[in-house]
Amino acid sequence: MEAGVVLVFQDAAFDGHVTPPGHPEQVARLEAVAAGLAGLGVERRGCPVGTDADVLRCHPAGYLARVRAALPASGWAQLDGDTFLSPGSVEAALRAVGGACAAVDAVMDGGQSINRAFVACRPPGHHAETGTAMGFCIFGTVAIAAKHALARGLERVAIVDFDVHHGNGTQDLLWDEPNIRFFSSHQMPLYPGTGAVTEVGAHGQIANVPLRAGSGGAAMRAAYAAQVLPALQAYSAQLLLISAGFDAHEDDPLAGLNWQADDYRWLTQQLCDVAGGRVVSCLEGGYDLAALQDCVAAHVGALGGT
Repeated sequence: MEAGVVLVFQDAAFDGHVTPPGHPEQVARLEAVAAGLAGLGVERRGCPVGTDADVLRCHPAGYLARVRAALPASGWAQLDGDTFLSPGSVEAALRAVGGACAAVDAVMDGGQSINRAFVACRPPGHHAETGTAMGFCIFGTVAIAAKHALARGLERVAIVDFDVHHGNGTQDLLWDEPNIRFFSSHQMPLYPGTGAVTEVGAHGQIANVPLRAGSGGAAMRAAYAAQVLPALQAYSAQLLLISAGFDAHEDDPLAGLNWQADDYRWLTQQLCDVAGGRVVSCLEGGYDLAALQDCVAAHVGALGGT
């Protein structure tokens, strides 16, 4: 594989997760992602269906059974106030899990030439708690992929979540996991209302970095330079997973941090420099379609070193 080429995991099944008209987490997001990837040096791969064993690393069997039982034959079923199932939603969510785990396998097995991957998946996952779907999310995709990496033999895995909303689900799923460090930057106050600096996990392995509405990219860069990047470098993770939400962009309708696409490029470059080796990024939020296209281009381009 050519130097600088990023593996991109995607699947037609993600189009099968259809939300009601007007819902921000819509199929059209994938068209914006595809436009952002156009012209970049990427190698595309499909996403296998995640197994029950994958899901059960983080969620109880009863929860998985409830989600499957709720799947509608047509139309929509509602899991919470803004999380919906359509007939193709469970396959899409399982392929998001399978794609994330396959991306971990690819960068673990690929040596120096294959060490960056982006999973262009939906639904997102970072709000899904142990037994609760919420915030558009069904399964905790990135948390599951991190546990998968531990099962493959890694001892130090890190997750950085730069979605504008706190990754409450990832935090909940990994609260008692000493071998995974979780960093979340997010606008606060904002949905889901968690993510205070006092929430540090059972082993002090969680770091939350709240940012004020309107604070902009300069405040983000300063916070990462002071708090996240030094801690991440000191941890020397064997794998970095990124929950890549692009809803902190100034044009996003769901929040107000006022970042630009270049802020995502800078942040991705910094994270890759600190991580040094294996990096797997998974799509989370981002609901203005033009901004999503620009941010994906910046992010995946930076993953590939451009």
